[in-house]
Formats: sequence, C-alpha cells, structure tokens
Amino acid sequence: MKDYYKIGEISEMYDMSRDSLMYYEKLGIIKPTRDDNGYRLYSVSDIWRLNLIKELKSLGFSFKMIKEYLENRDLNSTNKLLENGITLLDDQILKLLKQKENMRKRMESIENTAKNSNLNNIELSYLKKRKGLILNGQIKRDEDFDLLIQKLQKDHNNKFGILGNNNVGSLFNMNSIEKGITTDFEAVFCLLKDNAKDYNIVFEEGYYVTLTYSGDYVNNKEHIQHMFDFINENKLIITGNPMEIYKIDIHETENKDEFITEIQIPIKC
Repeated sequence: MKDYYKIGEISEMYDMSRDSLMYYEKLGIIKPTRDDNGYRLYSVSDIWRLNLIKELKSLGFSFKMIKEYLENRDLNSTNKLLENGITLLDDQILKLLKQKENMRKRMESIENTAKNSNLNNIELSYLKKRKGLILNGQIKRDEDFDLLIQKLQKDHNNKFGILGNNNVGSLFNMNSIEKGITTDFEAVFCLLKDNAKDYNIVFEEGYYVTLTYSGDYVNNKEHIQHMFDFINENKLIITGNPMEIYKIDIHETENKDEFITEIQIPIKC
C-alpha cells in the first residue's frame, strides 16, 4: 500500500470526478498536501475521510452536516448524526409517498377522462365557483400555449403539473370567434382545488353551455358553431369568453385521435 495517491488515482478508485474532489477540498472536508510540482497528494488520512464522505452522501447528508461531523466526531456526535439521518429519511419517505399518491391520482384522472367522457353532446351545465391561476397572452400556435403554461408554472412556483392534469386550458379570443376564427386565444389557465390559497382568478358559478369532443383541435370550429347555434336558438346570452379545457392532450398521447377537449361557454338564461 502506498502512503500517498494522486488525484487521478483517487478519482478512479472512488468513481468520482476530479471536480468533485477539488470541491471537497474547497469545502475543507479533505485537505490533500502538494508535492514539489504542486500536484495534490492524498494521504491515508484522506482515504478514510473519503470513505466516510461517500457513505454519508449516499445516506442523504448535506455537505454542511458532513463537515460539522468530521470536525467534531465522537460517539455522541455519531449518534446525533444518525438520529438526524433517520429524520431525513422519514421526510424523504413522506415526500415519496406524496409523489406516489400524486401519480396515482394522475393515472385515475387520465383513465376516468378516457372512459367516462360524454362526447359530442351539447349540455346546459350549472358549474360551481372555481378558483384558478391565469396568465394573459396571445396564443395562435400550440407552442405559444406551451410557453405561457411554463411561465404560469414558474410564476407560481410550479404549484400545478401538466401530465394527467385535466384542468388546464385556454380562453378564446371572443373578437376572433365572432369572425369565425377559433384558433386565437388570449390566456392560459389552470383550475385549482376549492381550498387553494394562491389563485388570481375566480370563474363564477353559473350556467355554461358545454361540449366535450375527441380528436384534433381543428375540430373545435365545427363544435363551437353548433354551440353558438344552440345558444341562439334558446335565446341565451353569452356572459364571458368561451374556454377550452384540455382533458387529454399532447402531454398524454401523440395520437390526436385520443385527444379529449371540453368547451365551456358562460351564459345567462
């Protein structure tokens, strides 16, 4: 066994990059010496430290905790470190369980939407008040929608996801609809739970003319025209921008035939 090892040897021995080793040195948790040419030399003392650092890192300890432990190491501090480790693991387990539940709900949402959607039927629905997050912006292409949704997520600390979220949508531009253009939108939004604290819009409860359709978004023009005919025939009054909610979209499938979209138009009877 040698008394000293070069950084390349240590890097290979621990499957660790040179940058990581130099970062450990910068933090002060290992302190290699230098040879006459200025090259780092790692002693036997550095080896046991690296063994310990590698293990503590794998257990989830921060560099701050590792450094404090290396600087004050006895049986009491070891027990305290392991107690802290158990607490960290409990927190990680709780976080993983929440992520698991979140994924399960997303799966259920996708399955329920695919199985239970009442397609191509115009309905007069009374919807309760809904809280949401909204961001205004001109949308003429799918890419515009994706960029705005990303900005909305960022603005609100990623409080909502995309995959399996059937509450994300867009507000139509009413002026464009009146000209027969159904590909112009003026805002993106995400509907939230009733108990949400962080929201910037409320869609008031009331009557909506609704229709759910499958397939490509280009189909919305035909459906919107039928909905407007229904509204006119029944002498209803539109009270706000129609909205399109993407129940299943490009995030869940690349097959446009599997897309499911709901159009809601707020009205007054």
